[in-house]
Amino acid sequence: MSQSWSIIIFLYNEEDSLKAVIDSSLIVLEQLNATESELIIVNDGSTDKSKQMIENYINNDKIKVIHHDINKGIGEALISGYKAANYENICAIPADGQFNVDELLPFKIIPDKTIISFYRNQKTRYTLFRKFLSLFNKLLNKYLLGIKVKDVNWIKIYKKDFFNNISPVLTSSLVESEICAKMLKTGFKIIEVESKYHPRLGGKSKGASYNTISQAIRETFKLYIELRKSHENKSSAN
Repeated sequence: MSQSWSIIIFLYNEEDSLKAVIDSSLIVLEQLNATESELIIVNDGSTDKSKQMIENYINNDKIKVIHHDINKGIGEALISGYKAANYENICAIPADGQFNVDELLPFKIIPDKTIISFYRNQKTRYTLFRKFLSLFNKLLNKYLLGIKVKDVNWIKIYKKDFFNNISPVLTSSLVESEICAKMLKTGFKIIEVESKYHPRLGGKSKGASYNTISQAIRETFKLYIELRKSHENKSSAN
């Protein structure tokens, strides 16, 4: 038995690590023994040599490339990838090399209505500030959105059929929180798996800017209000 797979690589200025991540992802797609598979590369307005590097793969019929004209942020890069995915199991990974795509191999077959949620061990190289933000985000997800997972912002494997029924409303990195919250409300279960967090192969992290953080906080409350309204509408309908 086998299933079909879409792996998404999202990036912004990752010329140092991009080739290694693309090549390893193509190998893993072969090893997954998928009935059908594709690799979707979402270039979120890179200004380094990433775009030129991607051009070296345009003749590979397993690869689909999406270029954003400007940098729109992680959330919009993820949404572009998820919307473009065609196959049963979908996984989005960053092009910075901090996730080893080989970790997908034990999950060739994933049950219906199941999310595989990888979580980083606590030996991360975050600054104290980043650790505080991570904890704050975790508490918001748990108490506002009901998402009780160790690391909602790390790698997930989703089922494509769910995306046929929703249109994410968030555009920040909190889109992962939205997807998880809505999946849980429709009966999905989460299997958590520890993941090794690798050093970046180059470039720098883009996740801790003031604008990114403030947008994420605003959108957490926006999603909370939307979920509350949805729950109230269902209750009144019953």
